[in-house]
Amino acid sequence: MTTGGTIASSRPASSDHVVANIPGETLLTSIRERTDGIEVELEEFSSVGSYAFDLPLAFRLSRRIEAILREGAHDGVVVTHGTDTMEESAFMADLLIGDDRPAAFTGAQRHAGEADTDGPRNLLDAVRLAASPKARGLGAVVVFEQHVHAARDVTKAHTSRTDAFRSGSNGKLGEIDGAAVHINRYPSRRKAYAPEGIVSEIELVKLAMGSSSAFLDFAADQGARGIVIEAFGRGNAPRGFPQAVERLVRRCIPVVVASRCHEGIARPIYGGGSGGKDLQEAGAVFAGDLSGLKARIMLSVLLGSGMDAHAVRDEFEQP
Repeated sequence: MTTGGTIASSRPASSDHVVANIPGETLLTSIRERTDGIEVELEEFSSVGSYAFDLPLAFRLSRRIEAILREGAHDGVVVTHGTDTMEESAFMADLLIGDDRPAAFTGAQRHAGEADTDGPRNLLDAVRLAASPKARGLGAVVVFEQHVHAARDVTKAHTSRTDAFRSGSNGKLGEIDGAAVHINRYPSRRKAYAPEGIVSEIELVKLAMGSSSAFLDFAADQGARGIVIEAFGRGNAPRGFPQAVERLVRRCIPVVVASRCHEGIARPIYGGGSGGKDLQEAGAVFAGDLSGLKARIMLSVLLGSGMDAHAVRDEFEQP
């Protein structure tokens, strides 16, 4: 399935803008090695830069992947996607696809018009992963620069290098070495949901020293139905945030606290007026080891499933 992104982009001769303009068939023919024994079917889903993706589009993509797998004739699905928001679409798919066959997201950091584009190699690796029996049970993954990353853990860590993706403290799932697929571990925290839709009005607020809690009230007044805060350390905030959280919770707007740190677990420990304990007592839910980006995706799915505040808390706080 093609969606656009750098892997399907080039710079037209008359412009200095790199745009998504490469058809899927061209992507397939760009693979320079044979995929012996693997039959590939092509479906063009969209053609946009992933910076133009939104939650409803990611939801439709996940539902289409699920429908393809439900037909029963495929070993897995490969999705070519822009790298800017790939981790978000992949995690959406991971939460919505109950099948044990893989959805392998891949892309490129160097566009298709560059002589050393990394797209063909990444696409070949993703095809090999998706076709491998070893990939059963992985869920949605990101395949990039020979590495296989779990959708829950992966993040884009570099703006331009070809080894842009990392999996933090949990580490990658495995790697592709030529035609060989090596899986070192399987995700231990996968659960699929089946909402009819999602709630897309979820805002993410990253905190800095002295940030104003007015952003939370502003987002709520503009129609936000959920807020994720990327807080300090274990999940602490500047003065005024517990009061703002309490105001939102009284309006039935859930507030989820993640950490702005790249590794570790958000957990309410500190007091002092605006520590994690104070946010929890004001009604905030803690996201555990999920990043703010992933917590936002999960909250959109949980609210789309019709869960109330207590159920949302239970889902985020599962051990």
